[in-house]
Parts: sequence; structure tokens; C-alpha cells
Amino acid sequence: MPDIQRTFSGAPWEAQVGYCRALRVGQQIYVTGTAPVSDAGGVVAPGDAYAQARRCLEIIEGALHALGAEMHWIVRTRMFVTDISRWAEYGQAHQEFFAAHPPTTTMVEVKSLIDPAMLIEIEADAVVPDA
Repeated sequence: MPDIQRTFSGAPWEAQVGYCRALRVGQQIYVTGTAPVSDAGGVVAPGDAYAQARRCLEIIEGALHALGAEMHWIVRTRMFVTDISRWAEYGQAHQEFFAAHPPTTTMVEVKSLIDPAMLIEIEADAVVPDA
């Protein structure tokens, strides 16, 4: 069995649903769907697509750092959005984080997320380079 490292955000629903924020197996890191939540658990910036996307990416960055990784090692993101017509707002935040090292990405409109105030949820996969 390979060595598996996990990191948790501390959100109460992690234990309730049975998942971790991110998981590292060897050089692969998988970051679960990350919603725009504050440290206190509320939705950040209701109605602000750009700010919510930034918050998701900040949480992802923290999870990567906890596993010894960097944002520029992300090779793929998946953005689940509730209003695809706001693609440029989500995209602006994504571009700011990844301008120098753009990953592959997908943006898909979904009917809704777990909280109606959430406009976006982001997943990410990273590959840690050889030492």
C-alpha cells in the first residue's frame, strides 16, 4: 500500500460526509471540490463570482502547502459554476493564480451547489516534481 498523506480544512462536514480536503499519494495530489467558505464556515462574498473563485483558490493553496506542494504544480482544475454567463469573473481569479503556469481546466455549469449562496466550487490535481 502506498503512503497516503491527507489534510483537512476542519469543516464539520468533512467528518459527516467522510472526506478530506486534499490527499497526496506519491507525486500525485488530489484536492476535493472546494467551495468559497470562510474559516467560520459561512459563504464568502455572496453574489461576487470573482471573490468566491479567489477564496476557493486560496483554500486550495493552503491545502497544497499542507502537503508540501505549490500552486504552480497544479496540472488540472475543474470549476463547477451555477451561472456560466459569469465565466469571465471566475476566469479572472483563475488567471491571476495561474498566469505563469496555466493548468488544463474545465468550467461546467451545474444546477446548484450545496448552499444557494455558493456560485462556484473548484477541484484541482497537482503533480509534485521529482526532487
